Amino acid sequence: MKTHGLTAAVVVLTALAGCGGPDTASQAPRSLESPRTGAPAAEATIGVALLTRTHPFYQDLEAAMLAEAEAQGFELLVSTGEFDVARQKDQIADFIVRKVDAIVVCPADSTSIGTSVKAANAAGIPVFTADIKCLAEGVDVKCHVATDNLEGGRLAAQALREAIGGSGQVAIIDNPEVESVLMRTQGFREALAGTPEVEIVAVLPGGGVKDKAFKAAEDILQAHADLDGIFGINDDSALGALAAVEKANRQGGVKIVGFDAVPEARQAIKAGKLHADVIQKPDEIGRKTIEVIAKYMAGEEIPGEILIPCALFTKESPEE
Repeated sequence: MKTHGLTAAVVVLTALAGCGGPDTASQAPRSLESPRTGAPAAEATIGVALLTRTHPFYQDLEAAMLAEAEAQGFELLVSTGEFDVARQKDQIADFIVRKVDAIVVCPADSTSIGTSVKAANAAGIPVFTADIKCLAEGVDVKCHVATDNLEGGRLAAQALREAIGGSGQVAIIDNPEVESVLMRTQGFREALAGTPEVEIVAVLPGGGVKDKAFKAAEDILQAHADLDGIFGINDDSALGALAAVEKANRQGGVKIVGFDAVPEARQAIKAGKLHADVIQKPDEIGRKTIEVIAKYMAGEEIPGEILIPCALFTKESPEE
């Protein structure tokens, strides 16, 4: 993870950045304490509730938020739910008690996080979402900044359709609790709707993590001997599916397309193990989220949603 000066303070709610995960996230969060001492007062304090800090996407998103917050003179209090919405709700409640000037949330559950957003609304604290939208009814979110996940899902379908020669059976390793994933799978289905020769034969939840995606892929492979392709809704899902395909000795016969284009996935694509990946721009999402908060606090008009275009990474793509 990139590092920055202490002008934008980070408050870590997990013991180690790489240790948290869905199984350890239920631990109660510690109190938020800023490590800054003797620094001038920031213009505003922003509470940030990340989905996780274990994934490179969120590491890059956080780093970009920190850099832009430093430029804007904001103080960030950063927490991570590690996929646990109850823990994330506690963190947002702590932000409300601290009377932060704004809250950014990347929901662990797009619907149930709504009660926390409403609590912030009632406290008069503006809420912004990054990467994942809040789908609860009756909430006030000032702006949502994210990848154009609908288009990303279409790109994934296009890549997988081409990989399997325009016909065959495909499956989805899903994570339907998350709005961004819902948009990806919607785009994927829409793009294949005009290709009846490609049949989606299975959709199983993988929780967005490798071990659960591995088990889901194993179940799919056992149930569908003629499976031609798998769409993993993020790279952990795609890499978990890859492990299952390799264990079943079906390399080459089952094409896999992922979403995120993290370094490990890019290496697997260059090695011919994964077929393609949808590229996101977490640094741009992080930067624009802080920028839009600054505009809002300055009294400027802001859009309700900012979508960042994505692209495909293939074996032929140049390394960045």
